[in-house]
Amino acid sequence: MLLEQLTGKLHARRDLDAAEARAAALALASPDLAEATKIEFLAALAAKGETADEIAAFAQAYRGVARDPGVQEWAPRALDIVGTGGDHAGGFNVSTLVTLTLAAAGVPVMKHGNAGITSKCGSADLMAAFGLDLQASPEKTRAALRELGYCFFFAPAYHPTFKHIAPARKALAARGQRTIFNILGPLINPGRPAHVMLGVYSPALVPKFAATLAVLGCPAGIVAHGAIAPGQGIDEWTTATDNLVAGVGRLKDAAANWTPADFGLERAPFADLVGGDVATNVALTEAILAGRAPRGLMDTIVAVAAMGLWVVGRQPDLRSGVTVARELLRGGAVAKKIAATREFYRS
Repeated sequence: MLLEQLTGKLHARRDLDAAEARAAALALASPDLAEATKIEFLAALAAKGETADEIAAFAQAYRGVARDPGVQEWAPRALDIVGTGGDHAGGFNVSTLVTLTLAAAGVPVMKHGNAGITSKCGSADLMAAFGLDLQASPEKTRAALRELGYCFFFAPAYHPTFKHIAPARKALAARGQRTIFNILGPLINPGRPAHVMLGVYSPALVPKFAATLAVLGCPAGIVAHGAIAPGQGIDEWTTATDNLVAGVGRLKDAAANWTPADFGLERAPFADLVGGDVATNVALTEAILAGRAPRGLMDTIVAVAAMGLWVVGRQPDLRSGVTVARELLRGGAVAKKIAATREFYRS
């Protein structure tokens, strides 16, 4: 009965308070609730528009029921670099290469992601191609953090309750209807890293996600959206776009439109950043490591890695990490990290 009452409140265009939103989130995860009831609630919430407080309450609820990987000792130093997806821009998996670059620099990275849904190759798909076991146990995942400097939390393995929400989401997706679950993924990393670099598919989500991360108590984070053309964008910072940015926590004053020049880099055509299926992106990775990839793609990986070094406090400003990141990418450290990943999960 609770969810029906809250749906009525949403139809009246009234926001839910934190307790109501948490209760709704847990009700949606129940196997005993009718699918039609879940569909009506999610559609009503989307029609009203989710507030930062509602999104944060949903995230807190699902963090609470997620499988605990037991990585608390790394969390205060760790970072997640993640995007909402849903931009349909066809970009290469920049965050995956940034993860490996930062891990090579000694920054613990806890990446949370899924297989491609709106893309041909999601972060999980490319990581698996590098030899990572998406179904690795929490024990193996902790060992990966110790030995490789990074780990990957495959969302379906750490959020088992989401299987009870999937039918309602699919039904709404068939209607072309987005729901709050299209934006929750970046906020429910089960490792709870202290630092977050979060890309969003819409410029309107930049301030909303910054406010949500603030409610969640994020110590330091950056939310970004890359504008490709009017009405078209990407859930990443790139050297091919103007980039709307908002900071959180220690970085709360970092609100601006960042361009490649802020990193001392040249603007590139967006075509430089286009990826493809898994085989295409593996081949692109080999080209990146050999220095043969499009300049814009390589510069974007370098710039975002430099941003990561700044976010975690390893560099004093955005430009300072560019040389470090480029040397890691081109000098063999990232190639060695991929080889070490294959060996680690093979053993």
